[in-house]
Amino acid sequence: MPAPSQADQLRQLALGIVWNAEATLEQYVPGPNADALAALRGDLGDGAAPLLLYGGRGSGKTHLLQAACRDLAADGSSYVPLASARDLSPELLQGLEMLPLVALDDLQAVAGDRLWEEAIFHLFNRLQAHGGRLLMAGRESPAHLPLLLPDLVSRLQWGLVYRLQPLAEADLLLALQRRARQRGLELPHETAQYLLRRVPRDSHTLFGLLDVLDRAALAAQRRLTVPFVRQVLDVS
Repeated sequence: MPAPSQADQLRQLALGIVWNAEATLEQYVPGPNADALAALRGDLGDGAAPLLLYGGRGSGKTHLLQAACRDLAADGSSYVPLASARDLSPELLQGLEMLPLVALDDLQAVAGDRLWEEAIFHLFNRLQAHGGRLLMAGRESPAHLPLLLPDLVSRLQWGLVYRLQPLAEADLLLALQRRARQRGLELPHETAQYLLRRVPRDSHTLFGLLDVLDRAALAAQRRLTVPFVRQVLDVS
C-alpha cells in the first residue's frame, strides 16, 4: 500500500484510524460471499462501479474495505470510518475525488445528517467524473438506511449492492485457523471448535478473542489447547 499523502495523514490522525494489518483479500474467507468478493475485486460487471456492502456486526465489512485500500489501490486510496468522522466537518471528504479509490465505512452513522449526506452525494459525483471508485459499507441496505436525500438513495442503489451473509461453521473454522497461522499460532481443530461453542459466531468477536489468546499464550509460554483456552476464558 502506498504511503498516504500529507492530507490523508491528517485525515487519519483526526479520525484515529486503526489499520488492521491482517486485513487482506487473501486472508478473507468468502464462504457464501464469493460474489461480493468478486465484485470488490472488479471481476463482475463494471470493475469501476461503486459498491456497497451491508451486513451485521462482525460480517467482515471493515476487513474488506481496508483490504481493498491495501490490495487494490496501488496509486493511493482513502479509508474513512464515518462512525468516527460524524463529529467532524463533512469537508473532510473534500479532495478525495483525486484518489483512484475511496472507502466509506459505517454509512449508518451519518444517515439522517443532511450535511454529511450531501457531502457523500457530491463525493459520489466527483469520483464518477474523475474516474475514481467508491466503496461503501453499512449495517443496512440503501432502502433501509434512514437517509434524508432521495438522490443519495438513488446513487447508492445505482451501484452494486451485496449483503454479506454469515459464515457457516466450516468457514469460520477456516478463517480462525488462517488468522492464527498468520500470527504464527497453532490453533488445533478441536480448540477452534471449542471457541465456536463458547462465544458469539461473528468474526469481530472471534478475532478479538484470538488477540487475547495470543497474548495469554505468549505470556504463559503455552499452546492453545482446550484446557488452556478454557482457563483463559474463565479468567477474562
